[in-house]
Amino acid sequence: MSEHYPHIRIKAENGAVLVREGLSITLYMRYPHAEVAPKVQRSLELYLDAVGRQALGYYADEEGESQPLDDAGWARIWRELHDPSSAAIQLRDDTIFECRYCFEYWGKAREVPFPLKKATATSAVSFWLPVEFLEAHGPGRVRELALELAAPLPFCSGHAGLSFNGDLYIMGVDHRVASYCFRYPGLDIPQLESRSWDLGTQVIGPQWLTFLGQPVLGELGGAQGLRSRLHSPGTTVQEMDGDRALITLGPWPEAGDTERGDTLPAYRELARVLEPWLFREPIGSMSGLPRQDVPRWERRFLD
Repeated sequence: MSEHYPHIRIKAENGAVLVREGLSITLYMRYPHAEVAPKVQRSLELYLDAVGRQALGYYADEEGESQPLDDAGWARIWRELHDPSSAAIQLRDDTIFECRYCFEYWGKAREVPFPLKKATATSAVSFWLPVEFLEAHGPGRVRELALELAAPLPFCSGHAGLSFNGDLYIMGVDHRVASYCFRYPGLDIPQLESRSWDLGTQVIGPQWLTFLGQPVLGELGGAQGLRSRLHSPGTTVQEMDGDRALITLGPWPEAGDTERGDTLPAYRELARVLEPWLFREPIGSMSGLPRQDVPRWERRFLD
């Protein structure tokens, strides 16, 4: 176990890793797929340059079954990414059930048909890294990579930090995640697909890196107004092109540990600043957590 985060392995009976501690970098864009697809492709290429194309070995087909990312598989992925209407792409590790590397993208159509049509729909993209990447390259490189991936994208919000990476929808995983998440509040529980339909211009709770664009950054008075509200040692606000900003909470992504009294005060300070815009699950449920625990988890930095 690192001093910054715990070692977590939730395994199936056959020993396959279902969920583990890792890192995720996620951006939300209030633009249709047709407008952001070339930018998403650029970010995917930057990710592949950083981790190596061989890190991803499988994609999910229309039935959710894993298929090999050979030359034909990559050709299919590039075609889907350039579909003029929408895209749903999930690429995973070179070995199934490792939960180390992942690229996931949900690109929304310009006109979403009823009953899926929602004013809150966003195009969303996420990139996973294992903690081994963090340990090998250091937190500065991870932050630099997050900035590189975010720079081409017209995001309205985003976040990067520690997370429970894996198959959160599998039966029985939720109670096992719940046994960790309240002790280690700095680990996010990813919900990219559902959040991409419901997030709108709201913001996911604080993580090590929080990306803010419009309209929330403007409503906070821009980067300068945001900077004036944050006083925790190690917190920085970096302006980005296009009226955007990156908030960094210290030099390392931290899990915290409530049993040892580490409640992540910098994360709590940012949560209070962002509270009017923080996202709440609209139906009160999410993969990876028992329904009765969702409200408490959403307010873990506020109560």
